[in-house]
Amino acid sequence: MAYKIRVNGVDHTADVDADTPLLWVLRDILGMTGTKFGCGMALCGACIVHRDGAPIRACVTAIEEVGDSAITTIEAIGETSVGKRIQKAWLDLEVVQCGYCQSGQIMSASALLAKNPNPTDRDIDEAMSGNICRCGTYVRIREAIKQAAKSGVEN
Repeated sequence: MAYKIRVNGVDHTADVDADTPLLWVLRDILGMTGTKFGCGMALCGACIVHRDGAPIRACVTAIEEVGDSAITTIEAIGETSVGKRIQKAWLDLEVVQCGYCQSGQIMSASALLAKNPNPTDRDIDEAMSGNICRCGTYVRIREAIKQAAKSGVEN
């Protein structure tokens, strides 16, 4: 069946089964490989994208569930003011080690700051608790989120 989805402001059609995970539509049909496959069970957060601004796990979201929602992926998060600040902070603080989980981390962090522009350490820890980093960059991630939050206040 053909499904129409809006990704990063562009309409696409994907002729796939109803239960096809959004992750595979993004990666295999649309060629957007920034969103990563991690565990396939919504446990690690590597596949996080935004649906109408809220973080979701693309690996367990069936294409039929997307409907008319607007999907934002890591490829377009830098086009938002919050996403741009998050990406700058990530680079400034050299957060990334292997980088595999970072697209999901950035998507979660962007959703957090969009909802809560001045998060506490506890807010950050709670929002990021579903993202696993095998390199252990959690301290730098927290600092980058704080820097991005602070840069939003200064602008």
